[in-house]
Amino acid sequence: MPLTPLDIHNKEFTRAFRGYDEDEVNEFLDQVIKDYEIVIREKKELKEKLEQMNEKLSHFTNIEETLNKSILIAQETAEELKGNASKESKLIIKEAEKNADRIINESLSKSRKISIEVEELKKQAKVFRTRLKMLVEAQLDMIGSDDWEDLFEAEMGKELELANQES
Repeated sequence: MPLTPLDIHNKEFTRAFRGYDEDEVNEFLDQVIKDYEIVIREKKELKEKLEQMNEKLSHFTNIEETLNKSILIAQETAEELKGNASKESKLIIKEAEKNADRIINESLSKSRKISIEVEELKKQAKVFRTRLKMLVEAQLDMIGSDDWEDLFEAEMGKELELANQES
């Protein structure tokens, strides 16, 4: 068991012949008591500081563990978000490709229909042109024929007959 200042103070020495000067011993013991009390007080203060530092260390260790866990969770969340974003982008690309294919197919279908309609219109225009040409040629043949002269003379003859009958 450690020595206390009270133990030092209460210490009694046996008296011997030609012993030490009692006042000197008592002064020395008083000095030892004061110094020992200071050492004990400092030890107590250092012990309290050590406990405080241990508490702070424990607190900071807990904070460090919490931060490490938070960092791990953040990394996992980031990886998960990255994976989800990648999946979502792939789905968007697939959907866009489907839409592009659909638009291309619709455009090709419309293009074919328009091409068929153009060909049909060309055929109809060719038939119309041929018929118009035949009609114009028939009209030109009719105009160029001598039948007009005969008709003209027959008409004039009728008009003259009517004029003679009236007079």
